[in-house]
Amino acid sequence: MKKIHLFIFGFLFVLAASAQDIKVNEKFANTARKLDTKNTLQTIAFGSCNNQGKNQEMWKHVVVNKPDLWIWLGDNIYADTKNPQVMADKYSLLKNNLDYRRLLACAQVIGTWDDHDFGWNDAGKEFGMKNQSKRLLLDFLDVPKNASVRNREGVYQSFVFGENGKKVKIILLDTRYFRDSVERTSGKNQKYLENKEGDVLGEKQWAWLEKELKNSDAQINIIASGYQIIAKEHRFEKWGNFPKARKRLFQLLQKTKPTMPILMSGDRHMAELSRTTLKGLENPLFEITSSGLTHTWKKKRKEPNQYRVGGLVIEKNFGMLKIDWSGKTPKVSVEVRGLKNQLFLNEEIF
Repeated sequence: MKKIHLFIFGFLFVLAASAQDIKVNEKFANTARKLDTKNTLQTIAFGSCNNQGKNQEMWKHVVVNKPDLWIWLGDNIYADTKNPQVMADKYSLLKNNLDYRRLLACAQVIGTWDDHDFGWNDAGKEFGMKNQSKRLLLDFLDVPKNASVRNREGVYQSFVFGENGKKVKIILLDTRYFRDSVERTSGKNQKYLENKEGDVLGEKQWAWLEKELKNSDAQINIIASGYQIIAKEHRFEKWGNFPKARKRLFQLLQKTKPTMPILMSGDRHMAELSRTTLKGLENPLFEITSSGLTHTWKKKRKEPNQYRVGGLVIEKNFGMLKIDWSGKTPKVSVEVRGLKNQLFLNEEIF
């Protein structure tokens, strides 16, 4: 009888322990490349809005371009759950996709999140599962267990790639973990209302961001956000719903004056390039939005954006930055491509 009790106790102990150890399951040997920050970046690919249950055909077209780095801009999966195991299973489905694993084998991968991989549509700091979803995201991205991001709130990180004279700094913002709430109108064509005093980043992340920009000696500085920063006329999620925070970000860029700043965003299920000017910055401020990898708008429509450069891409897509280091200063061009590697947008921005 004593042995039976010990067996039952041991079984329940293991069961309880496994319930706490929810993780992204890898059926295959890990082919992900470890980060080599000494590597000079010439091709950076990026994208967002990837529903793990839909066709993952875009990866083979990304891989054809042989990117040095892939940046996830959010909605990396569509978890939409308050169950950590469900979220882990959805990450596993994507991570074990053979075409995605080919990307892992050829490119370094970093990223941030947006709402659907944060866990719930449009969620912010109030979301109760954010710490579990943070751990699952970092596991999916193969972030080392001793990385500093694992020991603080939020998923914001920065990376510097390349040697002196050919440095690219990439700042990945967390626009969910600390974000204040927003309200929407009711009825058809719901619109987000401005939260005039609301914040996006939280004070600790703001202080971190200022330090990262102020201390940067990179030739190119990329700032990635889950949702759009410059465009503000559409009715969906955007920094424009938090006008105080948007103004603060622009003022911070004016104060720190990073060299060749480039904004990146996802979320919108379309792609576009936006440009604005900030007093005190040597160059215009560009934002490239790339979304989505597996789905886009059901119907094409016009959408105003006074800052748009070029056309609006309403096709499945991914983005790329091409960097030419051959001159005294780097030349940077932006591309938006889609299925069959079709080129939708190509603009030289620096």
